[in-house]
Amino acid sequence: MTGPTFTFSPGLSAATPAATPAAGGDAVRETTTRDFMKDVIEASAEVPVLVDFWAEWCGPCKQLAPVIEKVVRAAKGKVKLVKMNIDHHPEVADQLGIRSIPAVIAFKGGQPVDGFMGAVPESQVKTFIDKLTAGAAPSPVDQLVAEGEAALAAKDLQTASQYFSAVLQQEPDNLAAILGLADVCVTAGEFAEAKELLASVPPAAAKDPRIAALEARMALAEQSAGLGDVIELEARITRDPNDHQARFDLALGLAGKNHRNEAVDQLIEIFRRDRTWNDDGARKQLLTFFEAWGVKDAATLYGRRRLSSVLFS
Repeated sequence: MTGPTFTFSPGLSAATPAATPAAGGDAVRETTTRDFMKDVIEASAEVPVLVDFWAEWCGPCKQLAPVIEKVVRAAKGKVKLVKMNIDHHPEVADQLGIRSIPAVIAFKGGQPVDGFMGAVPESQVKTFIDKLTAGAAPSPVDQLVAEGEAALAAKDLQTASQYFSAVLQQEPDNLAAILGLADVCVTAGEFAEAKELLASVPPAAAKDPRIAALEARMALAEQSAGLGDVIELEARITRDPNDHQARFDLALGLAGKNHRNEAVDQLIEIFRRDRTWNDDGARKQLLTFFEAWGVKDAATLYGRRRLSSVLFS
C-alpha cells in the first residue's frame, strides 16, 4: 500500500509527554504524537522506519509485535521500528486514515511509502523489510565486520582483531565477529582463545557450517604445529621419495603455513604412488583439508581437480 503525504497541525505538537525508548535499543521504540516528527519523519531520512499502530485490546497486535521486533532487530540497523498506541495517540492514525489494526506503515525520506495490515507471518514481514531495505547501505556493525574480514584476508591480524572486538563490544552474540576473532586466534596459533570464543557461540547458531569448518581448520593447525621442520621433512623426501610419512607430515606443515596448493600436491603424490598407504590416509586427509577450507576455496577446487585426474586417469 502507498500512503498519502501528510503534515502535522500545530495543535498536535504538545499532545502528550515524550515516550521512553523500548527495551532492545534504538532499533525498536515507542513514540507519541509529540515525538512522531523526530522519531519517524526525521529518522526516516537516514534509514527506513516502520510504524506499528497498535492497541492493548488488540489480539492480532500482540501476535505481530514479537515477530516484527525480531525481524527488525535481525536487520541490524538497516531499518527501525516505532510503535504507536492509537488509544493514547490517535491523531497520526486518524491523519493516515487507519481504521484497522495492527497496521504497519513504512516511511522513507519523511514520506509513507508502503505498508501492510494484520498479523502476517514472519516470512512475509521479512520479505517486506528486505524489499524496503534493498540497496541500503550496510549498518555500522556490518561495516566493522567487513573491515575485519578484509584485514584478516590480508593477514593483518592486529587490525582484524580490533574490528571484531569492536563489534563484540556492541553485539556480544554477533556470530560473524565471534568467528572472525576465533579465526584470528587460530591463525596466530592461540588455540585456547579460539576454543573459548567458539564456546560463546549462541545455541541457536551452534549448527552454522562455518563453525565446523573453523574447528576443522583449528584441529589441522594444532596437528601441524607439532610436526618437524619443513626443511628437514623435504630433505627426508629427497633421500627417499617413498617416505610417505615424511611427505604426509610435510603436507600438514604446509597447510598449517597456509601453503594450501603445495599441501595438496604432496598428498596427491602419496596417493599416486600408493593409494593404500595408511589405510587410504592421503585421500582422507585431502577430504579433511577440503572440509577445513570450505567448498568454494580455490585450493579445495584445485585439490578436487587434481584428485579427479588421478582417480580417473
